[in-house]
Amino acid sequence: MKKKCWIEQFKDRITRKEKIEESCILSAEEDAFFKLTESPNTSRTLDFAVTGYFLSLADCSNPEDPVRRQFMPTAMELNSLPYELGDPLSEAKYTITPRLIHRYSNRVVLLVTDLCAVYCRYCFRRHFTGKRKGIIGREELNAALSYIAENKEVEEILLSGGDPLVIADSKIGEILNSIKKKVPHIVIRIGTRVPSVLPDRITADLINILKEYKPLWIIAQFNHPHELTCESIQALSRFIDAGIPVLNQSVLLRGINDNAETLAELSKLLVAARVKPYYLFQGDLARGTSHFRVPLAEGFKIVRALAEKVSGIGMPVFAVDLPGGGGKVSLFKVKIEKSERGFFLIDKKGKKYFYPDEQK
Repeated sequence: MKKKCWIEQFKDRITRKEKIEESCILSAEEDAFFKLTESPNTSRTLDFAVTGYFLSLADCSNPEDPVRRQFMPTAMELNSLPYELGDPLSEAKYTITPRLIHRYSNRVVLLVTDLCAVYCRYCFRRHFTGKRKGIIGREELNAALSYIAENKEVEEILLSGGDPLVIADSKIGEILNSIKKKVPHIVIRIGTRVPSVLPDRITADLINILKEYKPLWIIAQFNHPHELTCESIQALSRFIDAGIPVLNQSVLLRGINDNAETLAELSKLLVAARVKPYYLFQGDLARGTSHFRVPLAEGFKIVRALAEKVSGIGMPVFAVDLPGGGGKVSLFKVKIEKSERGFFLIDKKGKKYFYPDEQK
């Protein structure tokens, strides 16, 4: 049987309980999520969708499978802790136009679409992702680019969302062309999970578009060694062979990659695929994600152990986005004070940001 193209694979994503039950026996927590969110009194904070490809990487007989836990919702998502936020990075505070975020002086984030191939259950931007906002319109794009052109200190633009690479080639080309015409000096980064969840999307046609807009970097996300398949490595190679560098950002996730051995294997596979492990993020305080977060003190232990197992090129920066919009910091460089209920992370200006002490 002829293999489906990436567009058909995207359209055929599993989004309903009845469909996922054809492949997986739901655990009590998974089943409870679907039952509870069928009620008009309970709303989902994030839609459910998974590609057939990413589903094929999971052990559908095991609810604790590290791939399965990344895409399968559970009722734990419906429990929000007092310090969890709908917008944990306070992006609204730095939103210039509806799709443009300017948090750091020399770089901006452009939200190209709210769609993803797979909705990761630990998503920090669940206030935007999957909310049927659609692809950025011409007026929205022009407004964002006019702002960037007027602010000469902006040197980089991160295309994010959602996942920018799930939209059509023609639209990607149109957006990139508009960016380079308006701000030709700018460095472009594209944040995407497509290489790990829908690798067939990385086509020769897409590469031919992207390589016209260098300097352009791909920021991928692989969280577990099981995601580094022949297909995903081939997708990564298409970027790299075309002169497009690839970095990887992972999230430290409880029950998925929260041990030095798993992270070391992941880093070594990435390096072998010519991808630099870039960041390992401590979990954000996003609403309904406490079951994914690793206690901060444990995270430090894991990362110290990781440093003993990998070379310099395989070692990511252990970082966190300071709660409340304080920005990204390296956890080994920021000053930390222990408090009764958690930690105060102190930025360069001496401002304190609280991060809770969450025990397993």
